[in-house]
Amino acid sequence: MTEVWGSSGTGEEEGPRQASGTPCWTGLLVHDLEATKEFYGALFGWSYYDPGPRHLGPYVRATLDGRNVAGIGELPHDRQLAGSWTTYLASDDADVCAEWIHCAGGTVGVGPLAAERAGRLVLAADPAGASFGVWQGQRLLGSRPERTPGTPVWHELVTHDASVVLKFYRALFGYEAKAAGDMDGETVTLHVDGRPVASIRSAGPALRQPHWMPYFEAADVDAAAGRVTELGGRVVSAPQETPAGRVATVTDPEGSAFTLLRTAR
Repeated sequence: MTEVWGSSGTGEEEGPRQASGTPCWTGLLVHDLEATKEFYGALFGWSYYDPGPRHLGPYVRATLDGRNVAGIGELPHDRQLAGSWTTYLASDDADVCAEWIHCAGGTVGVGPLAAERAGRLVLAADPAGASFGVWQGQRLLGSRPERTPGTPVWHELVTHDASVVLKFYRALFGYEAKAAGDMDGETVTLHVDGRPVASIRSAGPALRQPHWMPYFEAADVDAAAGRVTELGGRVVSAPQETPAGRVATVTDPEGSAFTLLRTAR
């Protein structure tokens, strides 16, 4: 399990809590923590620190310019789960949110539980099986408006049918949803307080496993995609132009998918 808390240290975010439903953190579960640190460090220039004692195994926070970017935790050696990125959505009340997840057809796997003095956490799956987290507490880093290379700038749920799971997420967070044309299929943009915060994209029945996809800003998507291959990862979708900017979907050496984005200026 990827934790989003720890003792106070480098890169703690300050300011008001994010609005409910806003992506506020992204974490990664892996089998080889040291190799994963090397991969993302070489790709994005991330540095790492240990946020403090925990009982669930090795864990680090990745930073850029002294600010938290993401969390990486190592799976127990006896767990054969595939590594994956997890998007955490802010909540005003994690306990109420967990109840709504049950009522709306989702599954709660962990929590609600206290994250030391930092807040409360829920790990869950939506009705289509996509895993996500719910976070209530201190401000954490979601999408970065300054578009700094190496930081998460967008989060997208890739699922079989956007219209099916849209009802689930709107019940949880009260999103305003707006349809958007997309060359790959139906896309719905989720808004909080009139501001776009995430999207849901229909990928059709051929999709193996619905999942939340983090987008990381890249100064040069083509060069970054090439670097992914050099470092042992794989390019899933070659660089291409989209209304949002130039993108390429890739995986790290363990197979965890993420998207590189050069935001349209």
